[in-house]
Amino acid sequence: MEQILSEYTVSITELRKAPGELLKQAAGQTVAILSHNKPAGYIVSPEAYRAMLDGMEDKALGKIVEKRKGSMRKAKVVKLDEL
Repeated sequence: MEQILSEYTVSITELRKAPGELLKQAAGQTVAILSHNKPAGYIVSPEAYRAMLDGMEDKALGKIVEKRKGSMRKAKVVKLDEL
């Protein structure tokens, strides 16, 4: 059995019948879309989506930072007026 990562669920059939009403009732909460009682997707608010994208970007940048930490020994100190 798959884990449903939302407090609210809706079937694909229900979603097709009244998508606007579903979004209104969701009021910014995450909604799991079920197909044959298994999660087929999720509806998330624009704010939640932005937070997910920001988190992925932070993780990617963190990997770059970790990778470049090793090259700090090769770094050269430069004064601002020398630039």
